[in-house]
Amino acid sequence: MHPIICHIGPLTIYSYGLMFAIAVFTASYLASRATTKIGVPPEIAYDLTFWVVIVGVACARIGYVFLNWDYFISAPLEIVMLQHGGLAWQGGFIGGVAAGVIYLRIKKVRFWPFLDVIAPYIALGHAIGRIGCFLNGCCYGKPASWGLFYPVWQERMQPTQLYMVLGQLVIFLILRYAQLRVKKTGQVFVLYLLLSSVERFLVEFPRADHEVYFGLSIFQYVCIVIFAVALLVNRKLK
Repeated sequence: MHPIICHIGPLTIYSYGLMFAIAVFTASYLASRATTKIGVPPEIAYDLTFWVVIVGVACARIGYVFLNWDYFISAPLEIVMLQHGGLAWQGGFIGGVAAGVIYLRIKKVRFWPFLDVIAPYIALGHAIGRIGCFLNGCCYGKPASWGLFYPVWQERMQPTQLYMVLGQLVIFLILRYAQLRVKKTGQVFVLYLLLSSVERFLVEFPRADHEVYFGLSIFQYVCIVIFAVALLVNRKLK
């Protein structure tokens, strides 16, 4: 693993932060180009990305800290050390969606058509960001003799970060195909919710960095809720 890419004078370039920045730039750029097809100016997509990222990262970090409170209460300075990794996707998703809904309502942009257009690029950005997790050595899997060697932990483990990279890339391709086939407004974004929640639910089984309650991690319970809500929303779409 390579948590640190390089040093430029006093500046340290962390792989986690670098890949996160690349993910945000790539997703926002492609989304801004796509939204012009439905008459939405590119700056709307960029501004939306800004607010979704700020609120989403904050909520993702709050969720991660909450779920690992025993560790952070003994090392409170680690709460702000985002370069060390540690974001709860579900917390970021909920916060990001809330921020996005509020912003789109303020700008009076049609909600579902906009989300349908940008959905594939959310998955693509997620895939790129997970490469940062792999380089950083966080979000690791259970020990396995056939796994990859993680110098950070001095052990061979399942590369669950790469499972998520592959999963989100597949979701990206499925959503791009769905954009050409699906006719009902809102269904592409709902499909993203369904596929992403299933992908994360499955990847949680080989992961080793979460507590398990009654056979499932807290993230899997959240995935079940997101999946159920997505099914209900799909029934309401016209």
